[in-house]
Amino acid sequence: MKAIVQRAYGPPEILRIGEVDRPAPGDGEVLVRVRASSVNFGDLVTTRGVPYAARLVLGPRRPRHRVPGHDLAGVVEAVGPGVTRFGPGDAVYGEVVAGAYAEYARVPEKFLAAMPGGLSFEEAAAVPVAGNTALKSLRDAGRLRAGQSVLVNGASGGVGTFSVQVAKALGAEVTGVCRTRNVELVRSLGADEVIDYTRADFAQAGRRFDVILDLVGNRSLRELARLLNPGGVLVLSSGGGGTWLGPMGRILRAVVMSPFGDRTLRSSVVGRSAGNLATLKELIESGAVRPHVECAYPLGEVPDALRHFEERHARSKIAITV
Repeated sequence: MKAIVQRAYGPPEILRIGEVDRPAPGDGEVLVRVRASSVNFGDLVTTRGVPYAARLVLGPRRPRHRVPGHDLAGVVEAVGPGVTRFGPGDAVYGEVVAGAYAEYARVPEKFLAAMPGGLSFEEAAAVPVAGNTALKSLRDAGRLRAGQSVLVNGASGGVGTFSVQVAKALGAEVTGVCRTRNVELVRSLGADEVIDYTRADFAQAGRRFDVILDLVGNRSLRELARLLNPGGVLVLSSGGGGTWLGPMGRILRAVVMSPFGDRTLRSSVVGRSAGNLATLKELIESGAVRPHVECAYPLGEVPDALRHFEERHARSKIAITV
């Protein structure tokens, strides 16, 4: 089968399309004929091996997994022993540790869900990582409730576009921060207020929030904490950091700072979850959430897609068509 192959760490150009053996499903696993994937920040980390701390998991000198890619949507080709929820021909979506940038991927059944109705494969593949991050950041880490106010810093990116919609679905008043060209996009997603950071400083606007979701990492923790109402929660998800620890350095500082005062600083710990995928499916089918895909690249152009993500401040999600 055709797949994107990675044999070393480096810039996106090190990724090459090639032929690899098609995987076979084992106990509790599903073989998915991948129809689409999408680009996430984690794909850049996997490609470059930076921050270096990530290599403790990815592999110290070269990647442990030859085929990268996390998000996928497609059709079940075959199932292994013990699989009960899916059968050949079912349309599914989900997330894998690695291997989504390929014609076929082997996925544990527990990390898959039925694909939401009314979506293309590209739209469905945009959901798992970003949608799960938004849901866990706001509902779980932020404990966002109806009637509360939330600020999403980085509202036009992949996670940001889902976060605005998930926050509205939870009944919150949403303020999104983005650049000029994305203001109308964020407003169209349901944001009650949109701040163009090239024209106004949200930290000087005099507003306070019950929850702040920081997806950018361009403000100090103390500065963000000052924007919280008493009892408010600051949630950190990616963004910022150096070449050694990346966002983890900032998250560790938040852990140290969190016990002080009446504000809470938390990180969004995201794990693969079929339960969350089912929740997102319900939100999508109800019309409360809709994936937004900026553009799509064919499988052989994954390096170009990663460059687009890295250099052009991608709006929403970039899909990979397989």
